[in-house]
Amino acid sequence: MSTGKNTKGYETPNHPYQGERIAEESDLLSRYGLKNKEELWRAQSELRRMRREARRLLGEAQGDVEVAQEAGAEFVARLRRIGILGDNDDISAVLSLDVTDLLERRLQTVAYRQGFASSTKQARQFIVHGHVTVDGARVTRPSVKVDVSDEGAIAFDETSPLADDLHPERAESQE
Repeated sequence: MSTGKNTKGYETPNHPYQGERIAEESDLLSRYGLKNKEELWRAQSELRRMRREARRLLGEAQGDVEVAQEAGAEFVARLRRIGILGDNDDISAVLSLDVTDLLERRLQTVAYRQGFASSTKQARQFIVHGHVTVDGARVTRPSVKVDVSDEGAIAFDETSPLADDLHPERAESQE
């Protein structure tokens, strides 16, 4: 396989038309305010890679969770840092993760859940238009995974009109 720069970071479904899968994907798209199915497929591929890594570590440890936990300490620490795994979850918990666990950690979803916007689509718009900062830095990518430690550091940019509590869009979202 070529290691060119333009390789896709996701895999598309094997069968183009499956009514049940399409309905499920459409539900996730509307619930999380995703732009298109590519964003969902990207998250599914990321989850697939995480599971593959967990299976590899467990396989090398021949099913011994303790040994696998030590071998994949950085991997598990990263998942805990971004809030996908809880503090007392071990590496085997990665195998039971769902794509919604990843989608919940996106900046777009976290900003919506914290009440910065009245919908996930509005949260996406605020982020893309540069109204949202994380730890003082403007972030314009709604797909950024938010660290648990940075959750409280999400705010409106001080130069943004939305920083004013009386802004019409802001007043709607704060009700």
